[in-house]
Amino acid sequence: MIPDMPRKLPLNVTRQRTRHGKIVFYYRVEKGPRTRLPDINEPDFAEAYRACVAGVPLKRNANEDVRTLAWLIGRYMESGAWKELSDGTRRQRSNIFHHVKTDSGHVPFKDVTSDSIENGLEDRRHTPVQANNFLKAMMGLFKWAKKDGHVEVNPTVGVDRLKVKSDGFPAWDLADVRRYCLKWEIGTPQRLALEIAMHTGFRRSDLVIVGKQHLRDDVLSLRTTKTGSVVTVELPQRVLDIIQVTKTGDFHFLVTSFGKPFTAAGFGNWFGEASREAGIEKNTHGVRKLAATLAANGGATAHELMSQFGWANSKQAEVYTRGADRARLGVRSSRIVSEQLGNILSPHPEIGEGTTAKNKTKSMPKK
Repeated sequence: MIPDMPRKLPLNVTRQRTRHGKIVFYYRVEKGPRTRLPDINEPDFAEAYRACVAGVPLKRNANEDVRTLAWLIGRYMESGAWKELSDGTRRQRSNIFHHVKTDSGHVPFKDVTSDSIENGLEDRRHTPVQANNFLKAMMGLFKWAKKDGHVEVNPTVGVDRLKVKSDGFPAWDLADVRRYCLKWEIGTPQRLALEIAMHTGFRRSDLVIVGKQHLRDDVLSLRTTKTGSVVTVELPQRVLDIIQVTKTGDFHFLVTSFGKPFTAAGFGNWFGEASREAGIEKNTHGVRKLAATLAANGGATAHELMSQFGWANSKQAEVYTRGADRARLGVRSSRIVSEQLGNILSPHPEIGEGTTAKNKTKSMPKK
């Protein structure tokens, strides 16, 4: 055979070039799991291909590690790295890993390459947010696997997230706040939830744990659940008065109708229902967005926003400060345009022209 001449591939076999320039071969039926094959020019390629067609597991060398991706996920979920994740993140990633194990759990984890991860993203492209969550879950898995010595190369390195054309959860506006307050009067836990959420900007995972033990006079200080950063805010006397006239728990401002602390998910459902009863189809995170917008529009700097909202870097804060700056500059620029147009389109009439000249002509005595 002439060297480098293209060769027709067997049915369901694909040829791919890795980011390192190496040509690899996979067996895959439609959108089913992929199986890595030997090089097509190797003598064991034909046997491996027949095994894939027959649905028989490929034979491995006696010294080769054949532990599967499902096995690796199981060990990761027993690790200290897994326990350090927040409850919400663990729930989200457990669901992702469940689907990964269902589709590809039998695949030896050492066969997972960057191409495998990118194909996983591509399969989920119709839901880009979920696709990026899949990538973050696999990043966490293989970062731990490399540190623990299970793999030499992290296959998620260099894989880019999909671009998401969305602003995420819709933000509340002041009309929503007014509508909510008309529905839920002072003294109700629903009203207290909005007041604390607006004045602190806390995530729901922090709203469910904050209580009087975090309050010193009018200053509220809390170590946030998600980032571990300490957020310190000042509550106005009006909000302190609302806390006093509302039924709360011993160590939680916001509790269920049974007087028990909320879970983060339970609080989200409860607040969402309260919002819908007020005619608002938005959630708790939208209140946080409104609080950040009001702060930025009022002149808060990126670092001030980071301090209040617990962001670890300025990237998120700059989303709000940049928007506020653009709004202020846009108003200023439009005023400049209006002034220029006013000068051009409405000039003062010169003496001897226009209405003034006509009036003067009328008032002159006839000879």
